[in-house]
Amino acid sequence: MQATDLVCHDILKRLIAFDTTSRNSNLPLIEWVKDYLAGFGVESELTYDDAGQKANLFATLGPADRSGGVILSGHTDVVPVDGQDWVTDPFDMLEKDGRLYGRGTCDMKSFVAVSLAMVPQFLERQLTVPIHLAFSYDEEVGCIGVRRLIDGNLSKGIRPQACIVGEPTNMQPVIAHKGKRSFQVNVRGMEAHSSLAPKGVNAVEYAAEIVAHIKSLARQKAADGPYDQMFDIPHTTLHTGTINGGTALNIVPLNCSFEFEYRYIPADNPDDLLAAVQAFIDTQCLPEMQAIDPTTSITVEELSSIPGLDTDEDDEVVQLAKALSGANSVSKVAFGTEAGLFQQADVPTIVCGPAHIDQAHKPNEFVEISQVAQCEAFMGRLMDRVCAD
Repeated sequence: MQATDLVCHDILKRLIAFDTTSRNSNLPLIEWVKDYLAGFGVESELTYDDAGQKANLFATLGPADRSGGVILSGHTDVVPVDGQDWVTDPFDMLEKDGRLYGRGTCDMKSFVAVSLAMVPQFLERQLTVPIHLAFSYDEEVGCIGVRRLIDGNLSKGIRPQACIVGEPTNMQPVIAHKGKRSFQVNVRGMEAHSSLAPKGVNAVEYAAEIVAHIKSLARQKAADGPYDQMFDIPHTTLHTGTINGGTALNIVPLNCSFEFEYRYIPADNPDDLLAAVQAFIDTQCLPEMQAIDPTTSITVEELSSIPGLDTDEDDEVVQLAKALSGANSVSKVAFGTEAGLFQQADVPTIVCGPAHIDQAHKPNEFVEISQVAQCEAFMGRLMDRVCAD
């Protein structure tokens, strides 16, 4: 095991020990990273959330006054462990049988740890173009933090040549992922005694009609496309995840709310999907409801919006990632990342990082040590390209 491996192992263990579940502050982790970088003379810029309880970190290695260079992007938050059957403490990293166990080992603190472990080597070899470290908060709940990071740093004239988002891809370059939009629908009806049901407006039943319509749209996408066969599920998907309504069986329910999402391929227009749901509400549901009681209503509130990634296979950033990873092919994935937001900011972007997405968000989450080693080799090849000696 190389000295770099030991440093990376120690850094990852420290990062895992910070419980950065999205509901918590990530400031202890961010302050630790800031102090670590300061030890090498690297300054960090922090951008905070409105409450001042969470922060992004942006730091530049090498010549900050030069354009080009590469962003290494990772999020610092993790999903909850509540209700999961962990064999060990999820925030005390365990090495066993060639694996590193702990919440965030897969998604995605291993990439962050490797990036930090390589800092002294990047600096020793005199970078000819900058390497930017971009670590964000609240990716798991809608890619919230990275929007401020992009606005606060790329707006200053920084023009990187490429961005590598280190989400778990088995160190295989990913050139596209689906976009995601999620919504909450609130149906307000009119209460009545259940024996007089036709005189009321049943919020649950109208919510159910909208849910059924969303399911019909999902069937339509599966049957008619558009398709992109590089995705595991080659079409846009729609899904209703939660529903709540009613107070008692003998009361026509006043309120019902549910949440739905769609994950769309780059060839699809996400606005068209929302328009189809809204048109059904406006033409089929509301006229019936308001004929009984004009005060009834249905509102649709957007909860999150994450743009998809769609990088051309011939783009320079793809060729770079293939060369660094040693991969001969590329892929597309269904899960969302921050990559689409960097692409929207005109930064050529790709996703490539250690571990497999199948291990993410599960109890006993892990990364193979061999995957961490592959990520270190990836960074080593990047260093050969951007350093003077």
